Amino acid sequence: MKLATWNINSIRARTDRALGVLQRHDLDVLALQETKCKPEQFPTAPFEEAGYQVAAAGLNQWNGVAIVSRVGLDAVQTSFPGQPGFEKGEPETGQLFRNGALEPRALGAVVAGVELWSLYIPNGRAVGDAHYHYKLEFLRALRDYAASRLSADPQVQLALVGDWNVIPTDADIWDPTATDGLYLSDAERAAFAAFADIGLVETTREHATNYTFWDYQQLRFPRNEGMRIDFAYASPALAARVVGAEIDRDERKGKGASDHVPVIVDFAD
Repeated sequence: MKLATWNINSIRARTDRALGVLQRHDLDVLALQETKCKPEQFPTAPFEEAGYQVAAAGLNQWNGVAIVSRVGLDAVQTSFPGQPGFEKGEPETGQLFRNGALEPRALGAVVAGVELWSLYIPNGRAVGDAHYHYKLEFLRALRDYAASRLSADPQVQLALVGDWNVIPTDADIWDPTATDGLYLSDAERAAFAAFADIGLVETTREHATNYTFWDYQQLRFPRNEGMRIDFAYASPALAARVVGAEIDRDERKGKGASDHVPVIVDFAD
């Protein structure tokens, strides 16, 4: 199974690019983030014409996730158990995440026997902001869910892929001082590493070295001033099937490109 994850930054603006990526890489599954549309607004028809099924979750022009698959699309879930919501308030009260409305940031489905989650982790906005605490709570709850799946079945085929909005190491950004600490704070990095602590394997780093995001401003892409924030964690049983991975840097080129590029992982059958 050949799987890609991609923050497409509006599926309606980049439908042709998505179809091109599917064809160019002969993908079985494409997990999308920041689709920016309601499910009924998703341009499903051209994907179905190309032989793919589509599942999507979204509320408006913000956030949104989807899975496009030609190898089955079953047991669709629009949130993971324990997923926190968000509403304005003070995180110290303990109510901010439990009572907040769920955002369309996680979509799960079974594809070719794999429980796949397309994830758009909250940005955080700034270290200490309420959204930053929301981000950490989101990652904690996701880790707890993954740990429960591994505990219930050590052989589970589980993939958590998407835009993590975390820079795990200083080597994953052109300048570690460029973000005012966001994405690479100790708490964010610890939250990301906690998935490895429970036994998951980040499947792309061993095979592919490049950034996955370049801001539109200040000629970041021509200068290669980017970040690596898109990743694919897998359960040990699934990670053992990885035969390769790549980052499609060329997809950032040309008019109308997303600011992220597809990250592709190839699994043996």
